[in-house]
Amino acid sequence: MDYTSQAEAAFELKRWPKHTLAASRRHSVALQSDGTVTAAGDNHYGQCDVSGWRDMVAVAAGNVHMAANTGNAHTIGLRSDGTVAAVGWDKHDQCDVSGWSDIVTVAAGWRRTVGIQSYGTVVAAGRNNEGQCNVSGWLNMVAVAAGDWHTVGLQSDGTVMIVGNNRYGQCNVSGWRNIVEASAGYLHTVGLQSNGTVAAVGLNKHGQCDVGGWSGIVAVSAGSYHTIGLKSDGTVIAAGRNEHGQCNVSGWHDIVAVAAGCAHTLGLKSDGTVVAVGDNEYGQCNVSKWRGIQLPGRSFFI
Repeated sequence: MDYTSQAEAAFELKRWPKHTLAASRRHSVALQSDGTVTAAGDNHYGQCDVSGWRDMVAVAAGNVHMAANTGNAHTIGLRSDGTVAAVGWDKHDQCDVSGWSDIVTVAAGWRRTVGIQSYGTVVAAGRNNEGQCNVSGWLNMVAVAAGDWHTVGLQSDGTVMIVGNNRYGQCNVSGWRNIVEASAGYLHTVGLQSNGTVAAVGLNKHGQCDVGGWSGIVAVSAGSYHTIGLKSDGTVIAAGRNEHGQCNVSGWHDIVAVAAGCAHTLGLKSDGTVVAVGDNEYGQCNVSKWRGIQLPGRSFFI
């Protein structure tokens, strides 16, 4: 794989990214190259019941913090016709997306689902106790990310919008510029800048925001208490809590996409296989037999 080309592409402003790999608290999801979806891990609420999905172009999984009640998760799939499918826990109507249309990218957070429409507006469903679904006024959005209690939107000019809980300063991104990708964790937010460096705000108790020295990064993903960065040479770097080995990625190579779950990390290799480290209590890391996973494809503003 030409990683130089990958780096150059990532340093352009990403428009409507289609994530093909997703990691939640207790399950993992991947989009296959034929448009079907596979999942591994806990299925107590049916969040892994994706075997009947067809014509999908992206997936998302509700990612949450490590607590007794956070196995209550859902999975989202974006179809090629711009409609959205959902399975799993729906206590707060986070799966009520059947009426959505013209959707170009999706994100799933704790108890909610977010989607961008083709003209840059944003829709959200689910719990809104802390204003995390107050996105109806957002315009010119090209990407979106959902953490536990905050929602992040990337605008076409490289600035970032955030709504929701800001107890630890995870929403303090008004000064960010030239952002090409954003990711939301439990109580922190990460932004990839166009020069390949990374910014982070929010709770840093476990060093999950210690990314100031990173460079040559082409993709980022925020977990509960850790942050993952994909480098232009296909290797991976990590910061933050490593209690379950979720940051043990130094030996990975030939990686083209990453996804950080609550306490596990997924990496998609250029041959369509997947590697995983971290918490595997529910089998969420049992992905070694996955084959033919769709490589990430992106379109860009010119």
